[in-house]
Amino acid sequence: MTGARPSGVRLAELVGALSLAVDLGLGQPMEHVARSCLLACRLGSRMGLDEEDRAALYYTALLGWVGCIADSHDAAKWFGDDIDYRAGVFDVDTKPLPFLGYLVRRAGTGASPARRAGAKAVVTVTGAHSLKETLRSHCQVTAAIARRLGLGPRVCGPLEQIFARWDGKGLPAGLSGDGIAIAVRLWHVADVTEVHHRHGGLDAALRVAAERRGGHFDPGVVAEFTACAPDLFAGLPEGSGWDDLVAAEPALRPELSDGELDTALEVFADYADLKSPYLRGHSRGVSSLAAAAAGRLGVDAVLVRRAALVHDLGRTGVPNTIWDKPGPLTTAERERVRLCPHYTDRMLARPPVLASIGAVAALAHERLDGSGHHRGLPAAAIPMPARVLAAADCYHAMTEPRPHRDALTPAAAAKELLAEASAGRLDASAVDAVLACAGHRPSRRPAGPAGLTPREVDVLTLLARGASNRQIARSLGISPKTAGNHIEHIYTKTGVSTRAAATLFAMENGLLNHGVNTP
Repeated sequence: MTGARPSGVRLAELVGALSLAVDLGLGQPMEHVARSCLLACRLGSRMGLDEEDRAALYYTALLGWVGCIADSHDAAKWFGDDIDYRAGVFDVDTKPLPFLGYLVRRAGTGASPARRAGAKAVVTVTGAHSLKETLRSHCQVTAAIARRLGLGPRVCGPLEQIFARWDGKGLPAGLSGDGIAIAVRLWHVADVTEVHHRHGGLDAALRVAAERRGGHFDPGVVAEFTACAPDLFAGLPEGSGWDDLVAAEPALRPELSDGELDTALEVFADYADLKSPYLRGHSRGVSSLAAAAAGRLGVDAVLVRRAALVHDLGRTGVPNTIWDKPGPLTTAERERVRLCPHYTDRMLARPPVLASIGAVAALAHERLDGSGHHRGLPAAAIPMPARVLAAADCYHAMTEPRPHRDALTPAAAAKELLAEASAGRLDASAVDAVLACAGHRPSRRPAGPAGLTPREVDVLTLLARGASNRQIARSLGISPKTAGNHIEHIYTKTGVSTRAAATLFAMENGLLNHGVNTP
């Protein structure tokens, strides 16, 4: 069975990639979660944890913050930029009153003075109750994601305690002291001190550990941390800690099967779509449509489906004040949106199997005329799987509501998609396949790759076979000037400027089997 074959990806690598998305949502540099995981694991080893406890600690540290995405919409509504709001949490003791004070200070950020005053009043009255509900939601989402990734009770149990405090003033209510899983107690210290060490060095890390000892933090863990902190931080890699992170997995697991990888990528899709209520179900919908269209075109449907599942993972790095904005975006906001594919590309850069998926996923917003993002690639640099994904993503997004517009009807979305192909931004054959799979009547004659019209395909076929402009004109019954205009359009759409490069494009896309004879 195909689903049982090894995928070439280990669970540690997959969760490590997901942790990079978590970093962005926390307002931290990429690999904060990885570095705090390494700190926690090394501290746990010094405290004599056995292999099972170290394995639980490893995945607890990598997934502890994964549920923070669930409150993004509400956080942006009350506190402004949700990413900046979370970044500030690392400087605040989580004791109820200090934390409520932080919420009140943040309330209404970015709003008018009147709205800000109203938000502060509401948060002052309802903040404690709302915060408890938010933290419960976070824990439930985190544990659910861990379960769907195949992790058992030794990880899922601690993940439901991540807002507990040593002094019992956290959640779940009444949970305190040694009743809190050792994985959580170690992670609390590592997670916070990594941020403070990065900002202020060893003294800052030791200071925050001492300040929170006996309140948020386990005194015994703090004592061990204090005794070995210089060695712990000195042992962290100066550059990327990815290799160290993957090697640090205590109980080495076998590679995921193909089926398990597909299930995990569906988790990634749902995770990305939790970012905003306007996005729920988007990635799965695009995946189904893109895979069907790829199959219709004879393109690798498995690759396209997997890439579509993760194409919006980079959304976690952009605040909901942008995603949920009902009006037009500013230039600065648009630039932040343009970074999403870049984030996706970085998150999925390792290992090679994920990199091949990420390479397609990161091209979902490129356009054949070079107007896309984030690289602004020409047509020749955009492979067919990415063209199919782009067309499916556009169509599906148009049929979904957004904060600034209602959902388009399928007919209106189809009209818009065809217009994008006619303008040379989307691949016409990919558009035809997507529309056919979405239930629309297919074109009587599909257009070619890079948005080439049927006539341009004829011209390119003759050009690639060595015909001159006059020969092309005579063969197709057009003037030499018109043939020249067609050639210029072909060069523009395919991103080339020479006959040889155009010929290579034609061969790559199978156009020389097109039924036009050389004169």
